[in-house]
Amino acid sequence: MIDGVSVKKLKVIPDERGRLMEMVRCDDEDFVKFGQVYMTTAYPGVVKGWHYHKKQYDNMVVVRGMMKIVLYDSREDSPTHGEINEFFAGLHNAIRITIPPGVCHGFKCIGAEEAVVINTVTEPYDYENPDEYRFPPHGDDIPYDWIRKDG
Repeated sequence: MIDGVSVKKLKVIPDERGRLMEMVRCDDEDFVKFGQVYMTTAYPGVVKGWHYHKKQYDNMVVVRGMMKIVLYDSREDSPTHGEINEFFAGLHNAIRITIPPGVCHGFKCIGAEEAVVINTVTEPYDYENPDEYRFPPHGDDIPYDWIRKDG
């Protein structure tokens, strides 16, 4: 596991009315602080990536569909520099992935329907000076191929 990344298996509580799932709690061991909550989506087969933050922690939960979430440790001073982690999150695997600053990340919708991610971050988005640094999803900057791996 990339240094500073944590994964929490989320408990889904169903009953005859529907279901409930806690995503982020202020008493979670890896909770840092609250900045804002936002939703993002991807259509089937679409890759959104790569990007990282210098200050912000992400807490990503896929609440609809399935996503492959991939992390790359680009931090030069990290003991896991250059390491890649893949997570399959969503309907069939309710998890929260906490991503620290400096870790590049992206995701791909791997299901047949639009996938929805709820991200609780530690910093509000600064429209004047965004804490967002990008790489192309299919370039040479990060040694990862988003193609499906059959076999």
